[in-house]
Amino acid sequence: MNYKKRAALLIITIASLCGVAVWGVARLRYHALRTTSDWLQRLPTRDSMVFYVDFAALRKGGVLQMLAGSKVGEEPEYKVFVMKTEFDYTRDLDAVLACFTPHAKYLVVKGRFDWNSLASYAREQGGTCRDALCRMSGSTPERKISFFPLRPNLMGLAVSPDEWAAADLQSTAARRRGLELPDAPVWISIPPAMLKTGSDMPPGTRMFAHTMEDADDVSIAMAPSGNRFEARLNVQCRSERQAAALAAQLQAITAMLREMIAREHQTPNPRDLSGVLTSGTFNHLGTQVMGSWPLEKGFVEGLLGGG
Repeated sequence: MNYKKRAALLIITIASLCGVAVWGVARLRYHALRTTSDWLQRLPTRDSMVFYVDFAALRKGGVLQMLAGSKVGEEPEYKVFVMKTEFDYTRDLDAVLACFTPHAKYLVVKGRFDWNSLASYAREQGGTCRDALCRMSGSTPERKISFFPLRPNLMGLAVSPDEWAAADLQSTAARRRGLELPDAPVWISIPPAMLKTGSDMPPGTRMFAHTMEDADDVSIAMAPSGNRFEARLNVQCRSERQAAALAAQLQAITAMLREMIAREHQTPNPRDLSGVLTSGTFNHLGTQVMGSWPLEKGFVEGLLGGG
């Protein structure tokens, strides 16, 4: 074999090995992002509120139809976005896992994306794209939006003063906390530190929040229950004694709210928080406290903006 043939064979071999390596890395990266637990590894969840919405499940159950009359679909900016990118959350969005830190919002979004249209839209809005990572300005100066494909059907997105913040989602986050993922289409995990102030919580919920501020973890899931929905509380306490005391406190607060409404000669309304909070039930098992609140269709419609 002459020199030229050996050189050509060597080049082909090296190119083939590089191709296999790139394919292997891509396959490994994509395979590692198939589940919600995999997505969670990318988010800086320590001391952050985390929430998840399975839009595909809600769409299948007919819940997304409740959004038909919401203000989201009426926003001019949203209509332009749908027209330019052909992306409509009522049709193309399958799931969102997000965490809100004091400085940024990070989201992993599953759906059907036209990446070329999204990149063109970002540029039309005065933004730029660097390889697959795009950024654009939001509605306020401190809201810089950046996004890129984690997989063909998976977007990493961030809203932050840092215009390239989405790049943080390219690797496993360093600041994370252990979370148990509820088996429900909608759930939220609240770090106990956030419950200490309760300043951003609706009136009526703050008393409940303060009772849980010393827990290890607090999550609330929303799932179908018969012909309505149910909000399910799961609190992980530090001891069985703390769990028993917390369950008793939650029951006492619920009874007190019922009495307060009765003294005002009012009736709890199932379409608002008065009806939800006064119907809660609680129990504990070991270091875990479980609770549930029935959610009537009227309340869910109001919550989603359709009522």
